[in-house]
Amino acid sequence: MRTRFRAGMSRTKEIVSVCNGRRASAALAAALVLAVSGVPLAAAETWRLETWERMLDYTSPSHPLDYQPLDAAARPWRLCALYPHLKDSYWLSVNAGMVEQARRLGVALTVKEAGGYGHAEGQREQLKECADGRADAIILGSVSADLQTPAVVEVGRHIPVLATVNQVRPEGIVAMAGVDWYRMGYLTGRFLAERHPKGSPRVRIALFPGPKSDGGSDSKMRGLTDALGDAAVEIAVVRHGDTGKLVQLSLIEEVLEADPAIDYIVGAGVAAEAAVGALRARGLQERIHVVADYFTHGVYRGIKRGHILAAPTDQPLLQGRISIDQAVRVLEGRPVPSHVGPEVILVTRDTVDGIDLAASLSPPDFKPTFGVPAPGGAADGTADDHKPH
Repeated sequence: MRTRFRAGMSRTKEIVSVCNGRRASAALAAALVLAVSGVPLAAAETWRLETWERMLDYTSPSHPLDYQPLDAAARPWRLCALYPHLKDSYWLSVNAGMVEQARRLGVALTVKEAGGYGHAEGQREQLKECADGRADAIILGSVSADLQTPAVVEVGRHIPVLATVNQVRPEGIVAMAGVDWYRMGYLTGRFLAERHPKGSPRVRIALFPGPKSDGGSDSKMRGLTDALGDAAVEIAVVRHGDTGKLVQLSLIEEVLEADPAIDYIVGAGVAAEAAVGALRARGLQERIHVVADYFTHGVYRGIKRGHILAAPTDQPLLQGRISIDQAVRVLEGRPVPSHVGPEVILVTRDTVDGIDLAASLSPPDFKPTFGVPAPGGAADGTADDHKPH
């Protein structure tokens, strides 16, 4: 595989350049992607995505793209995916999307999770394990925007490394599936600004954006604060922490104890889920409102029941499917836009029944899946679909 990878990378880079560089229009990029299966557009599944001209650079121009996923892989490739954790249902939904697409295409998938955003060294070891094993390509959901770069560059000399969801540096990365988290924060802030415009009574929010090192918190914060602008909204307190529910609940309890006069709890999906219970326990659910800055199963239920006002979804299950599809395209030298992501959609109680849940949330009965065997084989030596690493 190493020889085939080196020989085929010049063709892959040329295809990526044509699909995303200045030499081709967005329409041509779409045509190249849609043409590979030979199936008429009306008869095939398509994903309405956004593509950026420069990979992992959200300041570069972007264009809409009708992306037609593959129907099958040319061979049972072995893919290895790394996640920061599976502590909340956001990454469970990414996992579900990868599993779905791997089974659809007939490729093997091994999944490893680092255990949290503070485990950069552990994830580097997992990256090396994938590279030293039988993986043909690696999909990295990084715990850090830059700490993994040297390892990615080293591994990327021999095996294609793709990024998923979380922001990383582009060195060593051949393709990315992800959205601009600035947009996630901006939609969250705009929702609040529209409820409390300049000149209205001022409200105070406690912000729980998750860990600082996740490749998304800083972007979300910038988007949120930019959207608030001169709105009558004050960020009274910010608390960072891992996205485990107990960690977020502890942070929320500390803030409520010290400053019960806040008007909103705004934060990561797990923080919003924890806030619902914490407020109910204190009898504050009618006075303090909750807004999430990303979408999970618990956030969905909270919006449906009126406990959470709003949350943007970046359609994480679809992002998982995209990552698998990109990896197969890279391995097979097929046309692949180097950076694509789904539309970011604000979900409220008024709109929740109209969104495509199948693109955002894993099925109710889905469990963390660490191995998908290729037809007639095992997933990178993993025979048990639910065997954690």
